[in-house]
Amino acid sequence: MAFAVSDAANAGVSDAVVSDAEEEVLRPWQTDRNRAPVATKILVAGGFGVGKTTLVGTVSEIKPLETEALMTQASADTDDITATPGKTTTTVAMDFGRITLDDDLVLYLFGTPGQQRFWFMWDDLARGAVGAVVLADTRRLKDCWPALDYFESCGLPYVVAVNHFDGSERFEPEDVREALSIPSAVPVMIMDARSRIAVIETLLALVGHAIEALPE
Repeated sequence: MAFAVSDAANAGVSDAVVSDAEEEVLRPWQTDRNRAPVATKILVAGGFGVGKTTLVGTVSEIKPLETEALMTQASADTDDITATPGKTTTTVAMDFGRITLDDDLVLYLFGTPGQQRFWFMWDDLARGAVGAVVLADTRRLKDCWPALDYFESCGLPYVVAVNHFDGSERFEPEDVREALSIPSAVPVMIMDARSRIAVIETLLALVGHAIEALPE
């Protein structure tokens, strides 16, 4: 199932597939009954306000399902928005999107809620997943530790993707690896969750890592 980034790019992953009327452009695996797509479930996890909803929305070829709710004063003591002062909503269940990386390779993306009070949902969301993207913000790396601990404990392959925010200091991947004690086999990437190409490269890195990590 190995494939290259260039192959995915040539497959048209950057094409706009949602019209103004929000009508989906059908893919070959949706119109040919003799073709069965390889469906893969991937989680997008990380701390509060790290960019999970943005990542899913950036690459989803369908209108993403978002469970965003307005933040209220009641969460002021538990949701630290110091690093993201403009944030006014939060995910209270999950984000969901879909992207076709090749004619027959379909990724279903599930964004997990970041706050501790919603962690009870992680077990259900992780069921059947082949891997996870753990988003990190270098201004508050400790926020991604719970996700790292969770995926390490359940043995789910993951990659670490540092979402580089405007105005934040840029670090090299190896610096992040050392700070988080990430094993050498786990890919660590610097990316922008608003960039479609950067997100696709991250997803491809995860798929490749998951294939290598799966038992023969």
